[in-house]
Amino acid sequence: EFLNLEGNKLSTSKNWAVWLPDYLEEFPGQQDVLRYSLNANAPETKDTDFTWKDFQARNNNELVAIFGNFINRVVVLTNKYYDGVVPTPGDFTQVDAETLAKIKAYPDVIASSIERYRFREAGQELMNLARLGNKYLADEEPWKVIKVDEARTQTIMYVSLQIASALATLCEPFLPFTSKSLFEQLNLTSSDWNTAGASNLIPAGHQLGAATLLFAQIEDEQMDAQLAKLTAS
Repeated sequence: EFLNLEGNKLSTSKNWAVWLPDYLEEFPGQQDVLRYSLNANAPETKDTDFTWKDFQARNNNELVAIFGNFINRVVVLTNKYYDGVVPTPGDFTQVDAETLAKIKAYPDVIASSIERYRFREAGQELMNLARLGNKYLADEEPWKVIKVDEARTQTIMYVSLQIASALATLCEPFLPFTSKSLFEQLNLTSSDWNTAGASNLIPAGHQLGAATLLFAQIEDEQMDAQLAKLTAS
């Protein structure tokens, strides 16, 4: 199976290629975006086609809108409500318990895909964990609940932070630079893969670091420039 580029076979002699030194210069700090895009589009069972449009969509619609959005909301809200200190949870609702149980399953699920060389599948499961976090936040709405129930808000944010801490560890094989940045935001050093789904991985009373954006939007103009480079070659 082969990876093609914009509908044609890769050719270094014809300069029909994406050169890493150029990429790193033109997309500074976005190494993980290329890693993620290539993993998600890997020719595991058939030929696949790398396109700049797909690359942009993977970044904007998945890394920014799902993964990065969830992490940013969790860290920003924790800093806003609790000065960056992980709150003490109250009693878990059925939704909380079900969410924590799902987190616990992800280390084994992703590891199983990796061990069977199904790297695209593993990456999709990682993004599903980020989707779980986004859905949990959207459904529980801590920005509304805090106005009427402070104790419930603490529990919501505690559960959300457990998802964030699991993501920090489980994204490392795919997004190593992102993993490092996320560990810094959560003020954690590292965690063991097998305990990444624990319900107290980031304990109450723990002080978070400052919130920073993990990913940035990639604009159409940037993609037009890359396509123009290929056409010129």
